[in-house]
Amino acid sequence: MSNAAPTDEAVPPVARSRAPRPRRPSRSSRPPGGPRPALRLERRRSLTGWSFLLPASLLIVGLNFWPMLQAFLLSLQTGRGTRLQQAEPLWSNYQRLLEDATFKQTLLTTFVYLIVQVPIMLALALVLATLLNDKNLRFKAFWRTAIFLPSAVGLVSYALVFRTMFANDGLVNDALLWAGLIDGPVNWLGEPGTARMVVILGLLWRWTGYNMIFYLAALQNIDHSTIEAAKIDGAGGFKTFWYVTMPQLKPMILLTAILSTNGTLQLFDESFTLTGGGPANSSMSISHYLYLVSFQNNPNFGYASAISYVILIIVAVLAAIQLRVGDKRD
Repeated sequence: MSNAAPTDEAVPPVARSRAPRPRRPSRSSRPPGGPRPALRLERRRSLTGWSFLLPASLLIVGLNFWPMLQAFLLSLQTGRGTRLQQAEPLWSNYQRLLEDATFKQTLLTTFVYLIVQVPIMLALALVLATLLNDKNLRFKAFWRTAIFLPSAVGLVSYALVFRTMFANDGLVNDALLWAGLIDGPVNWLGEPGTARMVVILGLLWRWTGYNMIFYLAALQNIDHSTIEAAKIDGAGGFKTFWYVTMPQLKPMILLTAILSTNGTLQLFDESFTLTGGGPANSSMSISHYLYLVSFQNNPNFGYASAISYVILIIVAVLAAIQLRVGDKRD
């Protein structure tokens, strides 16, 4: 008599078909309060997260994107004040921009501010942040506060001080006459070139400390062991800064460049309060011109909306270029 297990050939076909099969657990068969499937739990977590994001998303759409859409529709209308009608053709406001000499002049002036002021401001902020990050520097808190403070000064008081300083009988002319650098008072706010220079000086004075804080925070987050390693390898101070510190500051430099470009293209305060856009609109920024078209003389909201959309497109294009050039990740 053999003890070997029976093979499939030994089992009759009828017996194989009647063999019980393992059953999948149904929902009703799960014990109450037991663990739910991981997929369903993940879905619940996702829905919970979206429910938290929904109010903020609705606010962003309602307060930002909906006005942008309304402004675009407004740019396709013409008329004065509230008596607006559909433009014929629809792009007539944008076509008018190509023939508007004041628009071209203010656009050129804005780019002058951008090209001259932004690189100087960011370089100066980086130098100041590096100096104030020195461990051996005394009174660091005082210097940091003193340099950052102009960005918190009220716009009106700051404009009054600058207008007084650069007046014909102001402090700047008195100092230059005393030093023998000029023969007579300079009309700083009455000449196109000097008026633009005063606006640029005002921007540098006000916003350099603001950007310095960004760089100072980035410098304090750099791993000091990388700098020590460079010094051990024989790198000097400049090489260590250029090849070790600068690459680690690159994301912050990109951020400040985008913020400064965006802010300069929307420059209004200095143009309006320091020089009033003069003389002969030579120091007027494009946002200042947008304000005049919108709310002074004969308000033309349709044309002003077209100007605002041109500003939006320029800001978006420059930001995309900066991201493309600066954000080269491995």
